[in-house]
Amino acid sequence: MIKQRYMAAAFLLALLPFFISGCKNSSVTSYYEKGALATASPIATNIGEQVFAKGGNAFDVAVAVGFALAVVHPEAGNIGGGGFAVIRDASTKEIKALDFREKAPLASSEKMYLDSMGNLIENMSTVGANACGVPGTLAGLYELWQEHGSLKWPELVNYAVLLADSGFIVNAYQAESFAKYKDRLSVFDESSRLFFPGNENWQKGDTFVNRELGWTLAQIQKDGLVSFYTGDIADSIVATVKRYGGLISHEDLASYQIKWRKPVSFRFDSLQIYSMPPPSSGGLIMGQILKLVEAYDFSKYDPASIEYIHLFCESARLAFADRSEYLGDPDFYNIPFDILDENYISKRRELINLNTTNSSLEILPGIMPTYESGQTTHYSVVDAQGNMVAVTYTLNSSYGSKLAVSGCGFLLNNEMDDFALAPGVPNLYGLVGGEANKIEPAKRMLSSMSPTIVLKNDKPLFILGSPGGSQIITAVTQVIVSLSRFRLPLERALAQPRFHHQWLPDNILLEEKSFDINVKQGLLKLGHVIKETDMIGEIHAVYIDGAGLMTAVADSRGPGHAGGQ
Repeated sequence: MIKQRYMAAAFLLALLPFFISGCKNSSVTSYYEKGALATASPIATNIGEQVFAKGGNAFDVAVAVGFALAVVHPEAGNIGGGGFAVIRDASTKEIKALDFREKAPLASSEKMYLDSMGNLIENMSTVGANACGVPGTLAGLYELWQEHGSLKWPELVNYAVLLADSGFIVNAYQAESFAKYKDRLSVFDESSRLFFPGNENWQKGDTFVNRELGWTLAQIQKDGLVSFYTGDIADSIVATVKRYGGLISHEDLASYQIKWRKPVSFRFDSLQIYSMPPPSSGGLIMGQILKLVEAYDFSKYDPASIEYIHLFCESARLAFADRSEYLGDPDFYNIPFDILDENYISKRRELINLNTTNSSLEILPGIMPTYESGQTTHYSVVDAQGNMVAVTYTLNSSYGSKLAVSGCGFLLNNEMDDFALAPGVPNLYGLVGGEANKIEPAKRMLSSMSPTIVLKNDKPLFILGSPGGSQIITAVTQVIVSLSRFRLPLERALAQPRFHHQWLPDNILLEEKSFDINVKQGLLKLGHVIKETDMIGEIHAVYIDGAGLMTAVADSRGPGHAGGQ
């Protein structure tokens, strides 16, 4: 058995240079019959292809890929964070939303990040043990397998065990990422030893081995949830957090549970769209934006026209204003009305002026008429039977809290920053919140993650999602508009330049070097404030044509890779 394990590891390691040296995103469209996927890593995508080749379904692939990304994509792939999945079960045609979002520790409190004067304590919600929510990723992956998997759990986890033990070849993207975050990761001895042994910098072509994570994954492979939530790994998590003054306890870990939720569902044009409900804001805010723009004639627009960008951003401004007031963990806060109600949408649409921009200071969260809303990674998987799995999971910012669990080889999240830390105080992504998203023990923090499944005539059409904090919502929404209104093929829809508005701060973000000067000048004349950023989102998507052939595309903005069988 030991001999077989090391032979498998050697074989896997021998393949890695090929996968790492591949281009960011193939420009040649490939069609797949058995299954297709798009992920943030060529290695993870290849593992998914291997699972398909062994007869695994989309859920098996999603589990194996989730663990693989925890090894090869440590800035976001994780077992120390949490996330969401929107799934379609082909056997029942049922579409469900899986919530494995992190939770606030039981000892947390509303004002835990404020000093005696009521001011926010710098970095407390973003760096170190106090920033960590109770992890949910492992429970989520286990639930996907237990409910819908077809292969054995140890087999699916084993790919990641071998990968961690044998190592993977560092590509240029990962070397740059390690260098960028070296100082911040070196604040904690546990993280410094793990990521920079001997204080050495990583170069392209080096092999990154993480045997601590290999040991952790081997325990998970053998015991499922037990070791992580009540056993040796749990002991290490609690000890590490306690050493740095954090709050996660054995009770927090032992009591963690996933939740199945009803997805947000709505129609846009002829599409049936299903996305994540609260505690994610993704589905509802996406739905608001799409419903607001749906009534307009797009015949004179194109994906980079002044008119379309203005309309979209004015709609996003209204939707994100509602996000700040009305959205939070539904187990703690009831959304006071249906923010996708057609009457409400019509009233909000009256605030859009196509000839000028509104000031965000003049836009308040809507009131229902008396007649009655980083660093993350997403992957999409579809199989020939019509099973669909859209998974978005995260540590929040890149490398999360920067704190690694001693002896276990993985980082903890800094998701506590996604709560409303104080009224009007922005988080890492500039988002503000209030009562609905205040900190409470065992509460799930509001998210922007938007794993999304789209059907047409009740048949699978495409599946997508993205990392990017608050920009996830606008990135995913723009791809949907490009596919439906501008009739672009999937590759072109993902390649379109992107823009973003989130109410506050009151500006449009444009991807730099992507928009014509005339477009920028036109937006300025309408009253917009423009700022530029390197990239908005990193969409990974799969499209299914009428014959059942699948096309997978990984966004060329990142290091991802698409593939299939």
